[in-house]
Amino acid sequence: MKFASPWSLVLLLVLPLWLWWERRSAQRGGLKFSSVTVARSLSSFWATLGPSLLLMLRGATLVLFIVALARPQLGRSESKIKTEGIDIVLVIDISGSMQAMDYEKGGQRESRIDAVKDVVREFIRARPNDRIGMVVFGTHAYVASPLTLDHDWLERNLDRIRIGLVEGNTAIGAGIGTGVNRLRDTKAKSKVIVLLTDGGENVKNPPALEAAKAAKEFNVRVYTIGAGSQGMAPMPIHDRAGNLLGYQPIQADLDEDLLKQIAAATGGQYFRAADVASLKKTYAQIDTMEKQKVETVAYEEWKELFPWFLTPGLGCLVLAVTLEHTRLRRLP
Repeated sequence: MKFASPWSLVLLLVLPLWLWWERRSAQRGGLKFSSVTVARSLSSFWATLGPSLLLMLRGATLVLFIVALARPQLGRSESKIKTEGIDIVLVIDISGSMQAMDYEKGGQRESRIDAVKDVVREFIRARPNDRIGMVVFGTHAYVASPLTLDHDWLERNLDRIRIGLVEGNTAIGAGIGTGVNRLRDTKAKSKVIVLLTDGGENVKNPPALEAAKAAKEFNVRVYTIGAGSQGMAPMPIHDRAGNLLGYQPIQADLDEDLLKQIAAATGGQYFRAADVASLKKTYAQIDTMEKQKVETVAYEEWKELFPWFLTPGLGCLVLAVTLEHTRLRRLP
């Protein structure tokens, strides 16, 4: 409930002053009888409680009239959000080199894939109104999640991603092509692929630049992210039981020129993410660049309640006036 004219309630502060004045006026009244016989004939109820009842009716009248003047309203408000949809497909490299431990978290080594999963999770949570899908690739590409607004389910699929789900090569073109197939028939006004890889293209089925041309044809913008440090990176070595034996250095083979060409061909942008901080910054920048238009339309429906206070107020007033001129009439 709300009041359309809440300032009218300030008049309630005058009631104590009015009550004081009424009691003071009542004390001045009086009537002398020549005989107590007449006084005894008066009803004891009206003689003792009548003035208090009259004062209560007047006070109730004032309170109810003031509340009615403030126009109490009962209803509901509703907001509808209209968005210009953005469909996003996250294309993530899960080839063997994504196990390299050249990222750090809390002072501890972290693999590239684990760091990427943490940052991608934050990116998903920052865009609750967008449909987001996910494609992973190695030698081949497959859909880890179709486009969806169920981001809890999307995050559960993200958690399931691990190295070894696909062969260990790097088919960048296949990743882009699969992402484009997810977006080609959608009605979204903006279609985006965010591609992350740490390697060069060693499987060209199709070639990455051909896939980029297809993305351009379907108005899909591709942002590319080069992950991993420059030079040598430590690759963990495990025994058959899964125990860590040590680390073997591997040479980074990231093809930055290719990633830049892919982004340029589709109207996107290339980012370098050599550590966790730059990885977070990259996804934050893409989040800012691909903001959707949000239009909020508010609806309000309120029912006036002042008659519920005005009617009993009038009833109290009529009763008070009636009693004042009949049973509780005062002689001058």
